[in-house]
Amino acid sequence: MSKIKVAVVGCGSISKHRHIPEYALNPNVEFVAFVDPIIERAEHYAQLHGGKAYSSYAEMLKEEKVDAVSVCTPNYLHAEVSIAAANAGAHVLVEKPMAATAEEAEAMIEAAKKNGVFLMVGHNQRLMAPHVKAKEILDSSKLGKVLTFRTSFGHPGPEGWSVDGRESWFFRKEEAIMGAMGDLGVHKSDLIRYLLNDEVAQVAAFVGTLHKEGTDVDDNSTCLLRMKSGATGSLVASWTYYKGQDNSTVLWCENGVIKIDTDPNDQVIVELRNGTVERYKVGQVATNEKQTVSGVIDEFVASIVSGTKPRISGEEGKRSLEVILAAFESEATGKIITL
Repeated sequence: MSKIKVAVVGCGSISKHRHIPEYALNPNVEFVAFVDPIIERAEHYAQLHGGKAYSSYAEMLKEEKVDAVSVCTPNYLHAEVSIAAANAGAHVLVEKPMAATAEEAEAMIEAAKKNGVFLMVGHNQRLMAPHVKAKEILDSSKLGKVLTFRTSFGHPGPEGWSVDGRESWFFRKEEAIMGAMGDLGVHKSDLIRYLLNDEVAQVAAFVGTLHKEGTDVDDNSTCLLRMKSGATGSLVASWTYYKGQDNSTVLWCENGVIKIDTDPNDQVIVELRNGTVERYKVGQVATNEKQTVSGVIDEFVASIVSGTKPRISGEEGKRSLEVILAAFESEATGKIITL
């Protein structure tokens, strides 16, 4: 089979650490283009991996015949670039949050359908080994029904991660649209939907800027969720965990508790009501400091090669986004929002 011709739009940190190196490792992929408004960034990767450098994604789509596009731009451009790529006949992998609004997300889904291409959202938490193992255990029914949960994702903020540091678009609301919730919270709304195989029914939230000076994007949120099954729990997203990044989830079930990424040695721990304890070493959850292969690129490429719709589809991304949007609505109105 001929190689999949890939273009990467946006050459910041997520491209540098995840998309570009993971495509480079995949034998089914050939780079044809890199796009960034700071052309030197695109040129750097074109020199490393081949392909052409562009400062404009529209020009790139006009000049190149690409099979797939990774959209790694600031959040406000996710829908615009994804729709343009789909209209050019390319499969699309878009970073999270997939869009700024539910309407944008729907337009992206429709563009992919209309053009007969796949749309996948980069919700990498589903693919990380501890979460895959936890899902397997939960699906086995040994723990019974999930009753309550807590899930959190916090780190010191994007200034330590972004190629632009404190000058990053992450802190400019017109480009980021949302802060810690769009960066981290949407990962956890997606994860809890995945682990429980359930949808969020209601959201109540406090979302605000507690400590990051000079920005009007949220740096902290604490949400209460009620699932359709009746299970209730908390979801926390923070950019102010200055000491001690956290990406843990604990689920209390009928027959015991399952703890994910709460222990430095055993990534999944199951404590049953009968007193037995099961510990699993399955590999670490990736962090900004400790990069591991996310699995997102391989999943995307495999779906194209096999002609199978991605598991982390646009529809899935939209449902996870809607939870986050409901949190902002709850903060603005002081009300519990029903989805």
